Amino acid sequence: MCHGRFSLMDCLDEIDDPRAASNGTLYDFREILVIAICASLCDMDTCADFAVWAEAREPWLKKFLTLKNGTPSSATFYRLFRALDPKQFETFFRRWVSQIVPAAAAPGQMAIDGKTIRGSADGTGRPAHIVSAFSTDLGIVFGQERVDEKSNEITAIPELLDALYVKGFLVSIDAMGCQKEIARKIIAKGGDYLLMVKGNQPGLLARVSDAFSEGKRADLPHFAHLDTTHGRVVTQLTWTAPATLAAVDARDWPNCQTIALVASLRQAGGKTSDLEQRYYLSSREMTPEAMAKAIRAHWTVENKLHWMLDVNFSEDACAVRKDNAPEILSLIRRVVINMLSLDTTQPSFTKKKLSKRLKRKFANWDEGIMRSILGLQPL
Repeated sequence: MCHGRFSLMDCLDEIDDPRAASNGTLYDFREILVIAICASLCDMDTCADFAVWAEAREPWLKKFLTLKNGTPSSATFYRLFRALDPKQFETFFRRWVSQIVPAAAAPGQMAIDGKTIRGSADGTGRPAHIVSAFSTDLGIVFGQERVDEKSNEITAIPELLDALYVKGFLVSIDAMGCQKEIARKIIAKGGDYLLMVKGNQPGLLARVSDAFSEGKRADLPHFAHLDTTHGRVVTQLTWTAPATLAAVDARDWPNCQTIALVASLRQAGGKTSDLEQRYYLSSREMTPEAMAKAIRAHWTVENKLHWMLDVNFSEDACAVRKDNAPEILSLIRRVVINMLSLDTTQPSFTKKKLSKRLKRKFANWDEGIMRSILGLQPL
């Protein structure tokens, strides 16, 4: 984190207060945001939670916040979140991330994937859908983009890529992002792509699948992986081949080097699933083992981010619906996930590594742990 009296306060300076001063505002809006982030870290999930937590922790908060008029109500939190400019908040988020990521961290893999906040549907409007860029190596979120209600991820992903530093990264995206323009943008920004190929690119899919037909794959290198976790057995075979075998057009898919087939078979409860075959292309030269590792890494966005947001932060159950509030709350949760992922605090009472779920609980119970995660100096 950026260090100082309270690092988040400095990073929040780029955000404009959306409230009119003539309305007689009682609370500094940056202080409201800091309180929300602290409360979320301490296992609070809603605006009502934030307000009650702040009231209970007011003496502690006054150690680094002014709180001239006490702590805000839940309605105050909600009104501010509705009015805040999400683009400015996203700029703050990216600036803050750039300062908390270890300087020695080399570019790794960036998984881009979308998640719908189910409880945010407002009348006839669709629920908010957020596309996140997730570091599979560090377990942190680099940035996010809300999908426009009248659009889809195809338009949101390029906007997200425009705002991110991707040089040196392997950017992995599922079939929705298998678009020529997206591949070109990643290459233009100095990154590499790993894209799943499905029916939205029928000609490309036909050529790639033909390159891995049963009569041809026997001569290609492959890698076998066996996963026995979660009470099931998953067998995966990964084949790779040069992109020239599928006559991939370099004008459409720049620098394309490798195509891949992943065949998966799941066994659980005495039942065996149908064979699943998925196809990929990448601008990197990759062995079958490296390809299999990268594809598995991509799906960590599901259990290290999306699952955590739903199970530990109750995101899907959040009924915040109006204006910009769902997106702002989404970013606050991702701030906290990044804090938890990068924190190395080891409580003295146990030798076990605390999960993020337990860290949130202990942050609420133990001021030392909370200060450490927040980047505050110990008392």
